[in-house]
Amino acid sequence: MSAAGNKPADLDPAENRRRWRALGVGLVAAFMTLLDVSIVNVAVPSLDRALHASPSDLQWVLSGYALTFGLALVPAGRFGDARGRRNAFVFGIALFTITSALAGLAPSPTWLVIARLLQGAAAGIVNPQVTGVIQEMFHGPERARPFGLLGATIGISTAVGPLLGGLLIALGGESHGWRYVFFVNVPVGIVAVILGWRLLPGRPKEHVDRHRLDPVGVILLGVGVLLVLLPLVQEQQWRTPWKWVLIPAGLLILLVFALWEHRYAQTRQPLFDLRLFRFRSYTLGSLIALIYFGGFTAIFFIFTLFLQNGRGYSALIAGLAVTPFALGSAAASAAGGRFVNRFGRPLVAVGLLGVVLGLAGTWLALRLFPDLPAPWVTAPPLLLAGIGSGLVIAPNQTLTLAQVPVPQAGSGAGMLQTGQRIGSAAGIAAVGSAFFASLASNHGDFTTAFEHSLLVATAIITLGLIAALIDVLLNRRHRH
Repeated sequence: MSAAGNKPADLDPAENRRRWRALGVGLVAAFMTLLDVSIVNVAVPSLDRALHASPSDLQWVLSGYALTFGLALVPAGRFGDARGRRNAFVFGIALFTITSALAGLAPSPTWLVIARLLQGAAAGIVNPQVTGVIQEMFHGPERARPFGLLGATIGISTAVGPLLGGLLIALGGESHGWRYVFFVNVPVGIVAVILGWRLLPGRPKEHVDRHRLDPVGVILLGVGVLLVLLPLVQEQQWRTPWKWVLIPAGLLILLVFALWEHRYAQTRQPLFDLRLFRFRSYTLGSLIALIYFGGFTAIFFIFTLFLQNGRGYSALIAGLAVTPFALGSAAASAAGGRFVNRFGRPLVAVGLLGVVLGLAGTWLALRLFPDLPAPWVTAPPLLLAGIGSGLVIAPNQTLTLAQVPVPQAGSGAGMLQTGQRIGSAAGIAAVGSAFFASLASNHGDFTTAFEHSLLVATAIITLGLIAALIDVLLNRRHRH
């Protein structure tokens, strides 16, 4: 009997060790791919000087990764559901490793942009397989712990990216340190390919899904997500207001995608089973994730700009300033994974409240102590925000995917993460616009610009708190 079909009590110790090792490989891969969302931010100044990149090139280096990441998630998740997660995982990690090496070797901005686009697609192939493996190898309440570890991985990788980037740039120097940011993935990727092939479960031949992989659905979803994301990732480069027409056009195509999937599901397995939205846990959990990542990811974007360009700190110090958030997130994620089955969605609401209070405290600390070093005065409130974040990401993911059947685990997780990528892009566009608009109107005052944009990020996360409270009230009403 495979691990996918066993209860925990049925597993012999060797099989139990195997599934935890498989989880470990998946978490390393998830950490590596999600790290590249934020690690490049602090490398932009040295990368700019080394390659003489234009602002558009730099925007695509940062945003192109997130764009193709989001486009690949759902099709890759469906492929893993249908043809086996090990094959998709190993292929994605191999592609990620190769494209990381190509990015590090880039002789020109165009080369680097193409490598980043391919690297993002590879990351999008890998991540749904990690969540699918958890769904397949762990059962019921015991999923809380691996999802807690995955949530910690997501939170820490995003927060620690600027710190690790700063360390690598300090190690490699201003001219070549940015290349180390990409090269660091290569040895880790090689090991992950070998261990992934050995440890991750393959799908038994008798369970191989031989249905088509819904190519029409893939095209409709890809075009819809592309049209929604493109004006967001190019917000600073495309000055014409006509760019915003792409968003309603993309939403219209996504509506067509939903209608197509409903029809396709009548006879075959669709790319994404819309019936998952019948579960309130999946619907509200996906909404909370989309909103939270809209505020959460943008914080590090504006914070590193404020510290490096506004206060003149080095990339290393800017990275160290985010460490309290990362430490708080790591500690709370482990606790959140243990307690989510006991407390449910109220735990997520408490976490969101902690993030809101921590960010408000960061704003207040800068107002009260403008002459003290920013990394010191922001450390305590960022620690609180990090603790709150650890109680949001992992528990929310556990609750959102709790009722998703294993055959839809990859595509369900892919759609959840697609929402996170869209939220991240939209949040960076909204918060970044507030930052640069304030910077222009206040004659280059970075402190005021950061404070204004931080309030925007806090307001976005407050919307997620409201969604979580609605779910809590609905659950209480249902019980009564």
